[in-house]
This record gives sequence, structure tokens and C-alpha cells, in this order.
Amino acid sequence: MDYKKSKAPVTTMTRDLSRLDSETGSIYESIMIVAKRANQISVAMKDELSRKLEEFAYYTDNLEEVFENREQIEISKFYERLPKATLIALEEFIENEIYYRNPTKLES
Repeated sequence: MDYKKSKAPVTTMTRDLSRLDSETGSIYESIMIVAKRANQISVAMKDELSRKLEEFAYYTDNLEEVFENREQIEISKFYERLPKATLIALEEFIENEIYYRNPTKLES
């Protein structure tokens, strides 16, 4: 998924709990699904940012020299403005875009 085009809000907002547990029947299970998806999104975004910033890395022995690259600053600011991973995951869950399964319910 392209996280840059997500419709998730940038700021937090109040959610209706009845909408969250209507799908699974348990608010705890719904929150765990969202938390695991948020972790996946966070790792993917961190890897993507690290790959982009690695292009600007200087491998020198002198730690006193700090190079400021305008492009590097702009990339960092762009990622700071994106919605947080938890908000993206919650929006995906509300819109039924997350695939999940509960192995304990499948066995019964």
C-alpha cells in the first residue's frame, strides 16, 4: 500500500468503539489486529526512509564535520508529516482493508 496516499487523518480523533468491535466481537481483538498492522506499517516506512537517507550517508572518520543536505532535510520533513502508523492501520481496519484470521476460532 502507498502510505503517502492514505486517507488517514494526521491528528488523533475520537472513534466510536461500537464500530471497532462490530467486526470481531471483541474490542481487545480489534485493537490487537490494529496494533499488529501498525507495527508492519511502521517497519515498512522505517525501511523505506532508511534506504532513501542511506544515499546521503558520508562515511568519514571525522565526527566533527556534519554535512547538511537540503534534499535529506526535505525527505525527513516529508516523512514527519505523514500520518502515524497507528492512524493508518486504524483507518484500514475501519474500511475493512485488513486481512486477519484467528486460529483459535478456526479450530472450533
